[in-house]
Amino acid sequence: MQSHLGTVLVADDSPTVRQVLSGVFEAVGFDACVEAKNGNEAVQQAAEHRPDLIVLDLSMPMMNGLDAARTLKRSLPTTPIILFTMYTEGLTAEEARAAGISSVVPKPDVNLLVRETRACLNSTLDS
Repeated sequence: MQSHLGTVLVADDSPTVRQVLSGVFEAVGFDACVEAKNGNEAVQQAAEHRPDLIVLDLSMPMMNGLDAARTLKRSLPTTPIILFTMYTEGLTAEEARAAGISSVVPKPDVNLLVRETRACLNSTLDS
C-alpha cells in the first residue's frame, strides 16, 4: 500500500463532512487535507496548494461542484476530481466527464470513496 498519497482538497459546505473526510484521507495515507466550504474557495485553495486529488460536493453555495470542476480542470488538468454527492440521480456520466470529473460517488459511502480515490490516483500514475 502506498504510504505517501500527497494532498487532497475536500470541498463541501458541511463542516462535519469536511472533518470526517479529512480524517479518513489522512488515515489512508494522505499527507494533508485542505478544506474548502464552497466552489470558489475550492478553486482558490487548489491554486495555492496544488492538491493531488480533489473531492467536491455537487450542491455548494457560490459555485457548485460541476462549475468548480470545470474551473479546476483548466488549471489542474491532470488532477483527478471526484464528485461526492447525495444528488447523483440528476447527473449523467457524460455531464460529469464533460466537467472534468473522474468519478461520481454517492454520499455517504466513504468506503467506495476511498476505493475510487485509489483507482483515480493509480490511473493518474499509470498515464
